[in-house]
Amino acid sequence: MPDGTAERLAGLESRRTRAVAPGGPRRRGEHGARERINLLLDVGSFTETGLFVRGRPAGDGARGPYGDGVVTGYGTVDGRPVCVFAQDSTVFGGSMGEAFGEKTIALMDLALKTGCPVVGLNDGGGARIQEGVASLALYAELVRRNVQASGVIPQISVVLGPCAGGAAYSPAITDFTVMVDGASHMFVTGPDVIETVTGERTSAEELGGARASNTVNGNAHFLAADEMDALDTVRDLLSYLPANNLEPPPRYAPAAAGAADPGARLDEIVPDRLAQAYDMRDVLRAVVDDGELLEIQELFAPNIVCALALVEGAPVGVVANQPLHAAGVLDIDASEKAARFVRFCDAFGIPLLTFADVPGYLSGVRQEQGGIIRRGAKLLYAYAEATVPKVTVVVRKAYGGGYAVMGSKHLGADVNLAWPTARIAVMGAEGAVGVLHRRELAAADDPDALRARLIAAYESTHGTPYLAAERGYVDAVIAPRDTRAHVCRALRALRGKRAPMPERRHGNIPL
Repeated sequence: MPDGTAERLAGLESRRTRAVAPGGPRRRGEHGARERINLLLDVGSFTETGLFVRGRPAGDGARGPYGDGVVTGYGTVDGRPVCVFAQDSTVFGGSMGEAFGEKTIALMDLALKTGCPVVGLNDGGGARIQEGVASLALYAELVRRNVQASGVIPQISVVLGPCAGGAAYSPAITDFTVMVDGASHMFVTGPDVIETVTGERTSAEELGGARASNTVNGNAHFLAADEMDALDTVRDLLSYLPANNLEPPPRYAPAAAGAADPGARLDEIVPDRLAQAYDMRDVLRAVVDDGELLEIQELFAPNIVCALALVEGAPVGVVANQPLHAAGVLDIDASEKAARFVRFCDAFGIPLLTFADVPGYLSGVRQEQGGIIRRGAKLLYAYAEATVPKVTVVVRKAYGGGYAVMGSKHLGADVNLAWPTARIAVMGAEGAVGVLHRRELAAADDPDALRARLIAAYESTHGTPYLAAERGYVDAVIAPRDTRAHVCRALRALRGKRAPMPERRHGNIPL
């Protein structure tokens, strides 16, 4: 045993060297766990916790490796505190053992105590089989911490390799998940087990690869080209978010006005033909600072756009129908995507800016049998529950239930604006005329001419925003080129909004 200070210091350095040494070879081209953390955080800011924690002794009495397969600690991103853990795939394949789980949970508890975001860098094989029920218990404990932190501190998951079995449920509960194209895989049951149990043959990429998770099932929110792109995405995302639900979102210097006015283009952006599409993102870029949007789940349910942006240097959450895809209709996937985003923004005090051009909820046997009523209601619930400032702009169509759900005054929106191109009605003119004047049309000598006259008459009243404005459902009808100015004024006026909701034990489904 060392007796002197010099010997003890030498012993410390020896242990530290062994503790940070890789447990085995890495996959080609990947960074180690500590490298990943250092690439994410500000240079020199990382402080590691639990460096000398060791895995529980195996049956033969051998002591486990230092760290037990996970690196935990805290540092800063752009000077703001962040807690982070990174699974080390070179130690037991990054699988969770008892000590691994206890370190991760301790970090989650620290993040909750200090009120700072937590970022998890996932690259592991799930529960450690050798440790049996202990590893399962720690996964359940981790999920409980995820639930306790939900809506309190931002939680971001980055999947940089495999994330299977019980490990997949923790990212599912966190706020955002980033995956790397061609490298990340996330699923409950792997291809080999599925083939054994069901006889179905598939690949890891098809089952739960980064692209499938971003486009097919919506389990992920961002598709990164490589590890560096994934970590850059995390930094971008954190720049819009407050440290916790008790702090306001960060504010930046307002964008300087450019020589050209992007709003001037908005007067011509909506086509005269109702059936003709346009890109809603062109509208959004003309309203937000510097035309910059950080889209959430860009590749999933593209008929609705959810994005973080800045308006006069302050973060906003943007929800907008996208006419380029299915005419911007609301289906099951779009409803759940937007509802989750609205609830996130509400939890963290981020104002909601909604742009509506929606023909309504999608009808059809598959949608009805898939639960469009139950799942579509989540978006209604989210908007009605949200107490943050809510500003809505009706750009073109706002029909039926689509009008109600997309930030209408009746669900608690604070300021509602409409362009002259807005059409706020129960349904489109052709459908309405077909229902209201069916008998007249059937008996007419020239039904086509009568239909054209009736449609024109319907459009002149119900095909405008003025009926809604007369009833106070729309606060102002504005020229498209003035949209940014009106939005800025509305958000300034709502900056001090206080609208506490009664306490409730639970809502429908927070996801």
